[in-house]
Amino acid sequence: MKKKTTGIMILAAGSSSRLGQPKQFLEFNGKTLLFHTVEQALKITDHVIVVSGAEPIDIEKQLNSVVNVNNENWESGMGSSLRKGLQEMLLLHPGLDRCIITVCDQPFIDSSVFRNLIDKQEASGKGIVASAYAATSGVPVLFTSGYFDHLLNLPDTGGAKMLISTCQHDTAEIHFEKGAIDIDTMEDYQQLTARL
Repeated sequence: MKKKTTGIMILAAGSSSRLGQPKQFLEFNGKTLLFHTVEQALKITDHVIVVSGAEPIDIEKQLNSVVNVNNENWESGMGSSLRKGLQEMLLLHPGLDRCIITVCDQPFIDSSVFRNLIDKQEASGKGIVASAYAATSGVPVLFTSGYFDHLLNLPDTGGAKMLISTCQHDTAEIHFEKGAIDIDTMEDYQQLTARL
């Protein structure tokens, strides 16, 4: 039986306006948040792409061999970055069976979270597996190929949560409590670094 292929798309296109500087380059445990997320993704698959937008050149310097897709329309919303990333992923890996969508501002993401998503999908047979934290379901989230067309047709302002909420009958979850910790403001970052 053919081994299923998994891609991981890291959304890193925003300008971090609430933070006042690009969150992708904040350091935690000696690495930038973006580099850490890429490093963990590569432990699972070599089909990893990063979608940049506001900071494409500086992001390129963080990536080594990982594909960087620049979404020039990043300001129109997350849906546009998601579409751009998935289009590129499918050009590079046309037989892809599933894709994990994640962000780079969850400092406690690690490869075990990605692995748990894959294991849960295989055990449940569901088309979507989301991460559960803080009474919500969100990223990282895995979609099987049957949902790729839906993702490619999301509105600019839409995101993965739109599909999770409308397709609950075909959605499983994993627990990732530390997924609730993300970096949107300098206060968030200061609270994070105070833990070290």
